[in-house]
Amino acid sequence: MTDTITLTGIVATDPRLVTTEAGLDITSFRLACTQRRFDRARDAWVDGDTNWYTVTAFRALAANVGASVHKGERLVVTGRLRIRAWETSDKSGTTVEVDADAVGHDLRWGRSAWSRVVAAATPAGGAVGDAPTPADPEAVTDAAAAPGWASAAAARPDESSAGGGADGEVGPLVPAGVGAGASTSGLAGGGDEPPF
Repeated sequence: MTDTITLTGIVATDPRLVTTEAGLDITSFRLACTQRRFDRARDAWVDGDTNWYTVTAFRALAANVGASVHKGERLVVTGRLRIRAWETSDKSGTTVEVDADAVGHDLRWGRSAWSRVVAAATPAGGAVGDAPTPADPEAVTDAAAAPGWASAAAARPDESSAGGGADGEVGPLVPAGVGAGASTSGLAGGGDEPPF
């Protein structure tokens, strides 16, 4: 049985990214989750007990967490809960781990800038997400790098020269087929907005 859990907390250790000999990326870090409650007797907010979790991410999520998450940041983590008892010759205890499905910054406490990472061509026999990520994730300027998407300039060739716009700008990505005489009657609202 798998238990799915969502946690909010503070990253207590810098994420440690390792790559196995088979090429699998694994990132792990400790997350401290402290419940806050309002104490009416003191008329103030007080910290409750702190729960500690070891969060582990795999493959593309591991690479993105390793590049985006740092000690002291507030996160929201969703994943599968695993509780393990352990014992050595002189100690015993319980370890609580989360195999992360999603990790993100808790925007209640700050701002975050998101950038899409487009993986290179998938190696033979590899699965989506196993491909190496580009060295500069913000250098996505080619519609071929994002299948099914084209730059806004490419979707409206009458508004710009070949190559994507003024001074080589690419512009935002839009679904392929939108603009340039494409029918938009099937789109929500009938305009140039994508259906999502």
